[in-house]
Amino acid sequence: MSRPAPSDASPPRTEPDTAPAEGLGERLANRLKLAFLGLVMLLPYRWRVPFAGWLAQVTMGRSPRNRRRIARALHHLFPDLPEPEVRRLCKRVPNNMGRAVIEIWSGAEFAAHAARMPITGPGLAALEAAHTTRRPVLLVTAHFGNYDVARALLLARGYPVGGYYQPLPGAAVNRRYVAAIGAIGQPLFAAGRRGLAEMLRFLRGGGMLGILADLDRDEGVIEFLGKPARTALSIAEMALKYDALMVPIYGIRQPDGLSFEVFVDAPVPHGEPRVMMQAINDSLGRMVSAHKDQWLWWHKRWRADHPGFDEAPHV
Repeated sequence: MSRPAPSDASPPRTEPDTAPAEGLGERLANRLKLAFLGLVMLLPYRWRVPFAGWLAQVTMGRSPRNRRRIARALHHLFPDLPEPEVRRLCKRVPNNMGRAVIEIWSGAEFAAHAARMPITGPGLAALEAAHTTRRPVLLVTAHFGNYDVARALLLARGYPVGGYYQPLPGAAVNRRYVAAIGAIGQPLFAAGRRGLAEMLRFLRGGGMLGILADLDRDEGVIEFLGKPARTALSIAEMALKYDALMVPIYGIRQPDGLSFEVFVDAPVPHGEPRVMMQAINDSLGRMVSAHKDQWLWWHKRWRADHPGFDEAPHV
């Protein structure tokens, strides 16, 4: 099962507004993926989500390459983590990812499910006040739990939340993906010059945008869980430029594997961009420490040339 690209992304990088071109082999492979996903979608939602999690666990979770990448990242940030726990997480991390993929692919069903979830946290009052006064908001999140549950929930409550997404390879796959995330809510902005311009116009008008902060961006090095981490300072710079409220927000998967708590952390005060992004990294660090199985450990947060990562053990 392929992983959809985020429906939230970290500007200001501008990629093409359309899905990349595909060759004959890629078209056939993408048609097979769509056919398989279509079969999975025939299952009732309450069975579909755990099935997708199990499938990802027994496929991606058994991949030696994926297990090495997860284990190495875990050893990097939590060097004292017992090996049995590392092995457990190498299985559970793909399970959460598989669930998140099929949830987002479920579109309107997922949105209806997410709308019933509770929302809590010390930043909730500030978020409600920003909505009332139509102040721009940056909802800063990560590849954690399910990042789109907060967008779905807030949209259901009447909040103007936009989605900034990366088109997927393959025209047919991308059409189906855009239909799914579009069914969760509107507006959507495709990565690219036009999409970025539309997104910034939406933000200036008092909109709210979800942005993933756990990406390797060579804009500044600050700490994440005590280790140096290249971090997108442009997120804080955008908050300052548009006087946007900046709040960390997370869709935390609950023990039943289907429900969530949407947690709004304390707003980040405006100030020096490095200080603001340190607060974001600290917030995410607390989430990852408490729910290690819900962060996507093998994504490109830690590249081979990342500061200090060459010291992580090769497993």
